[in-house]
Amino acid sequence: MQLRRAVLILALIVPLGLQACSTLPSPSQRRPTEVPGQPKPYRVYGEWYQPLSHARGFEQEGVASWYGHEFHGRKTSNGEIYDMHAMTAAHKTLPLGTFVRVHNLNNNRTLDVRINDRGPFVRGRIIDLSYAAASELGVVGPGTAPVKIVALGAPVESSASGQATAYRPMDYYSGNFTFQVGAFAERTNAERLVQRLDQIYKNAHMVPYDDGVRTFYRVRVGLSTELAEAEQYEQLLRQNGYPETFIVAE
Repeated sequence: MQLRRAVLILALIVPLGLQACSTLPSPSQRRPTEVPGQPKPYRVYGEWYQPLSHARGFEQEGVASWYGHEFHGRKTSNGEIYDMHAMTAAHKTLPLGTFVRVHNLNNNRTLDVRINDRGPFVRGRIIDLSYAAASELGVVGPGTAPVKIVALGAPVESSASGQATAYRPMDYYSGNFTFQVGAFAERTNAERLVQRLDQIYKNAHMVPYDDGVRTFYRVRVGLSTELAEAEQYEQLLRQNGYPETFIVAE
């Protein structure tokens, strides 16, 4: 639901009753001052949003909605292709890639989903679930539901089954950062771009990603261990002809 296309009037997002352990930035008509090492603000329908730098301790209550077929196959905010059958969701400010546990307060169902998109930009709504996630939580029929979301971090995979058995906090200031410049459904297209990038940049490589329905091939380059340095590299790649480049913590 990248920068949601529905014709809706954007209002203040923080409703009465919303709770968050972390500071939840409110939208503003003025562009926030950019801070080195912090996520860049973005603008939707005339309002600016400042993404959080981390999700540690984050909890929030509000209304969940869902999005499906209209956006199926379109690009999400983190560069992936939206798959309505995957367990994903959109949030306005949580770091992309964060896993959150969603608790439907009406029927007591819970589900873990991954944030890979921005939204929903509608009054009072705090998370937009994929069709599959909304189905599991019983949100598809009514369209919305009161929920509580708790940030879990990044999954820790079991070597035996490959399934996530626990979560760890995500550090967005240091680590191994690389830069995704494209994602392709056709492997040959990804390989072609890797070969071209390898002539100019270090660490050009391809990362297959299977979402359970099909495989995508992500093309990445570079390597940095500090987020501030990574942001400078990101800008360089954008200026050199790859405007959709974004930082990835590997």
